[in-house]
Amino acid sequence: METPLKRDLSAIILAGGKSSRMGKDKALIEIQGVPLLQRTATFIKGYANPVYIITPWIERYQRIVPANCQLLRENCPSGKTQGPLVGFAQALVYVKTEWVLLLACDLPNLTIQAVEEWLKQLQKVDDQAIACLPRHQKGWEPLSGFYRSSSLTSLDSFIQAGGRSFQQWLQLHCVQELLVSDRSVLFNCNTPMDLTRVTFSHANYV
Repeated sequence: METPLKRDLSAIILAGGKSSRMGKDKALIEIQGVPLLQRTATFIKGYANPVYIITPWIERYQRIVPANCQLLRENCPSGKTQGPLVGFAQALVYVKTEWVLLLACDLPNLTIQAVEEWLKQLQKVDDQAIACLPRHQKGWEPLSGFYRSSSLTSLDSFIQAGGRSFQQWLQLHCVQELLVSDRSVLFNCNTPMDLTRVTFSHANYV
């Protein structure tokens, strides 16, 4: 059954990181027997349609991605990934809905309650805002929130000028705060120590 906003919301999942701090591919790390990327994609497809996964390594993930999620190959001219901002811009080209939910692939604590809380706020975003994101001590949490698809023009210009920082790009625009009652859902699994915190925690997994 579709949620009320599903027809009006797409999702992009970023799976292009090198996982250098983890020492192995984070997207394939299993939590309760399910790879993180598969878990995120399976979960979010209940709220967004379509769901895009952008990565340089399509073949690596084909076996774990739900059939109705679309893998997009990230263009890496130098053979190296250009960072999450460029990956987002490349995937945003495909988005036809007004809003897109952008997520990192490594959000093991994301819950149904959190996403439904976010969706309620999306209906009240100011017309001038290009994004609705949680606040962070350095600015915004760019990989756990909503963007207007119309932001692509500004994003492309920023990247063409050499920009690669989400924070610097967002500083140029109106961004509305996404209120998050339980900030543990924003936890990223970046290191082996982070992984132990997930594995042995009592988080409310979906």
